[in-house]
Amino acid sequence: MPAPTSDPTWSRLVRFIPSPTIDDPVPGPTLGEPVDVAIDVGLAYHEGVMIEVWLLYGDPQRPWTAGRRTGEKRVVAHLLCPVSNEICGTIRATGLSYKDHAAELNMPLPAVPSVFFKPSTSLANPSETIHIPLEAQNEEMDYEVELAIVLSRTCKDVSENEALSYVLGWTCANDLTARKVQATSSQWGYSKGFDKFLPLGPVLVSPRALPDPHIVALQTYLNGQLMQDGSAKKMIFPLSKVISYLSQGTTLPAGTVIITGTPPGIGDGRTPKVWLKHNDEVRCWISHGIGTLINRIEYQ
Repeated sequence: MPAPTSDPTWSRLVRFIPSPTIDDPVPGPTLGEPVDVAIDVGLAYHEGVMIEVWLLYGDPQRPWTAGRRTGEKRVVAHLLCPVSNEICGTIRATGLSYKDHAAELNMPLPAVPSVFFKPSTSLANPSETIHIPLEAQNEEMDYEVELAIVLSRTCKDVSENEALSYVLGWTCANDLTARKVQATSSQWGYSKGFDKFLPLGPVLVSPRALPDPHIVALQTYLNGQLMQDGSAKKMIFPLSKVISYLSQGTTLPAGTVIITGTPPGIGDGRTPKVWLKHNDEVRCWISHGIGTLINRIEYQ
């Protein structure tokens, strides 16, 4: 749907496939904003609650083009990642980003962000079942709730002062990790980059609605039990620093996804250790309208 000339006005963006209608019997991906400003989209979708959405002008493959409302409403049939894997490119990730998580692992605070990469094929939709490959089933699968950034325009060599002006929105990620695979190499990408190892969503919250992302709370529930309970206030580096650092000498295209590390409470940091098992349900939640990202684990 082409976007007329207008500034975007949305606060919470969803990318979804609408329920069929007589006029649109085989709908494709669409951009919209939930009609209910308070609804937890991920939780409602998982529980089969009807989610009504205002349609937005814009290219659904390029959510940074989302503009004003069309005036039409539709119902969500399938909730998708805010960014498709065809568009997001290489996912940037930072690790050991929280002071209390570093303390949990008895590790010193890094002088600069610790960077690794995940392939675009690691993206998964909200409520999608995550199939764990045989290589990662040896009592090692771990969860990591993370605040994720999606960029609205291409940037390179940006300063910390201007970095947040490149943000399209904030969302939730689960940086799934095969810990024993991770321990076999100094590079983390392989152990975190299997297919569907990065569920993302359920909504993008705009910087207009959430100008300071460092106020959000983050939680993980495993089969209903609270495992992680953190605050972005305890991040080692401000997100403006993270974006600026990643952009130095490197072009970050519009649609780039950046995940920003996890608070304490991971399975690997517990005594005894807690590993994800077949049929486990993981719920990652972030406050201030981002909501709940739910996925079930399935061993192939």
